[in-house]
Amino acid sequence: MPLILRVVIAVSLLVDAVVHLRLAPGYQQAAPSGIGAGNLFRIQAVVALVVAVWVLWRGSRPALISAFAVGLSAVVAVVLYRYVNIPALGPLPAMYEPVWFLEKSLSAFFEGLAAVAALIALVLGRRPRARDERHARHRAHG
Repeated sequence: MPLILRVVIAVSLLVDAVVHLRLAPGYQQAAPSGIGAGNLFRIQAVVALVVAVWVLWRGSRPALISAFAVGLSAVVAVVLYRYVNIPALGPLPAMYEPVWFLEKSLSAFFEGLAAVAALIALVLGRRPRARDERHARHRAHG
């Protein structure tokens, strides 16, 4: 997989994590003693950071699948909670927020970018390279 894709994925997840960490304190105020959206933001940020490092370090298929899952789940959540008023579900708070603002938009863009880049990297990783095909044919006939 090209290094540039790994860097795009990692930087995208890093931007996502920074935005979530910056916004977390304000969102936690709505439920200071419960799980709260702020704590969910912190958890999401840590997961995004860990996966970003994993993608840079290894670039393995499991790392790319994790990056895809983190990016996709985050962008789906932000868009869903922007347009749908979902009530609290067990320990998860209601997080409906029917507005877009700069940090939220940045987060959504980079979450989507991480997911798309990870998917592209996964697809590119599945194709055998021409040199590998020739090498495999040579071994089969040699």
